Amino acid sequence: QVQLVESGGGLVQPGGSLRLSCAASGFTLDYYVIGWFRQAPGKEREGVSCISSSDGSTHYVQSVKGRFTISRDNAKNTVYLQMNSLKPEDTAVYYCAAWEGTLTAVQAWGIALYEYDSWGQGTQVTVSS
Repeated sequence: QVQLVESGGGLVQPGGSLRLSCAASGFTLDYYVIGWFRQAPGKEREGVSCISSSDGSTHYVQSVKGRFTISRDNAKNTVYLQMNSLKPEDTAVYYCAAWEGTLTAVQAWGIALYEYDSWGQGTQVTVSS
């Protein structure tokens, strides 16, 4: 059974850090583009970051550049999102998704939400004092 499971969310004060994990089971992440998305209450789901399946390149939405880092550990079949200098506006449910194929991160940024093959259940991130 193909499954993605996110973990690592929680409550953190502004300026704090969290590391989200996206663990895959039932398939090998090596050949998948992995995207991180978030959805705040009353807002549409938006792309946060993605990492290539081919060259390890990464891409970020402007609002998180310099604060978030996406990485993958193929040996652990896991992708991470390190989030530093968190702001209240980062509060959302964070999801990871997998798309099978070979693209650079810039190319992958154009993949529509419905085109992703698998989604995790989401993990809540709340940034508040």
